[in-house]
Amino acid sequence: MGSAADRRLFWGTAGAVVVVDLATKVAAAALLARRPFEVAGDYVVLRLVFNQCAAFGICLGSYSRWIFFVLAIAALLVLRVMVRSARPGDRFRMVALALVCGGAFGNLVDRVRSAQGVIDFIEVGVGSYRWPTFNVADSAITIGAVALAISLWLEGRAHERAKEAGTAAP
Repeated sequence: MGSAADRRLFWGTAGAVVVVDLATKVAAAALLARRPFEVAGDYVVLRLVFNQCAAFGICLGSYSRWIFFVLAIAALLVLRVMVRSARPGDRFRMVALALVCGGAFGNLVDRVRSAQGVIDFIEVGVGSYRWPTFNVADSAITIGAVALAISLWLEGRAHERAKEAGTAAP
């Protein structure tokens, strides 16, 4: 992370994700405890769920909370290395990394805060075909991971082109 602008972009984005994630989880816990709220009929429903496992219901038994806590810390450390090694001025990569870090930290806070698990509350689907319930942090992680994959792929293509141009030169 080279410049002050890169740092502001990273920390501003990651901080915004954490604040919005935690605020929506607090609101969901307070407002959805009694009953779900249909936003768009059966297609989008706000429903309070406590997820002790990971994404898509991946569970590792009674120690899931702490295993996923350790995995989240490890992921944040790997992401830290990626942030520090990002090219200065690579705003797309900075935003992608900030989304993943902010989302991971938001869910990490939930794991520490409550033995009930991470608060999920957004449910989408049609009829009996439902996507697993998720939250703002999960959305940020998913969008950031896709953006990071695109960024890494584009960087790989640029390196290949440069390599081909270098070997083709007389």
